[in-house]
Amino acid sequence: MHDTPVIGVLALQGDVREHLIALASADALARPVRRPEELAEVDGLVLPGGESTTMSKLAALFGMLDPLRERIAAGMPVYGTCAGMILLADKILDPRSGQETLGGIDMIVRRNAFGRQNESFEAAVEVAGIDGGPVEGVFIRAPWVESVGAGAKVIAEHGGHIVAVRQNNALATSFHPELTGDHRLHAYFTEMVRAAG
Repeated sequence: MHDTPVIGVLALQGDVREHLIALASADALARPVRRPEELAEVDGLVLPGGESTTMSKLAALFGMLDPLRERIAAGMPVYGTCAGMILLADKILDPRSGQETLGGIDMIVRRNAFGRQNESFEAAVEVAGIDGGPVEGVFIRAPWVESVGAGAKVIAEHGGHIVAVRQNNALATSFHPELTGDHRLHAYFTEMVRAAG
């Protein structure tokens, strides 16, 4: 892989544009991904925030579920924020009917754990491996991680709950770093993609 990794953002639903901007500022070549052939061309992938049930249904509709699962299982670096974290969980505590996950991180996630839309908040979060002080996290109907298995490493907590996890080439945060103008987590993920290449 060249110095500038190609990182896709799953563009079925959710805040795709903000991730594309954050990745570009982290020196990645960022592009939207909607189809299996577009997925085949990227070195890493961001699963954005949005509505996790809708995203899993759209992924099935676009023929993306199996290709996504295969690439993630094969070690493609992937970063899920909010709904993306739910998609990366091996298990959802309270799935909606028809909701599927892609798997990739040995964790159990609780949907909307931090409350409803009107209970959204911002908080400073210390993330292991991110230099320069806490990251400003935007929590919007955010999930949290109930528990992790042996392979997963907790890299941040907020209010006694796990809000960021890494397992090998998979990274997940319950909050949205792409909405703050602080692109250190996207830079961290871009480095993960470089290292995997």
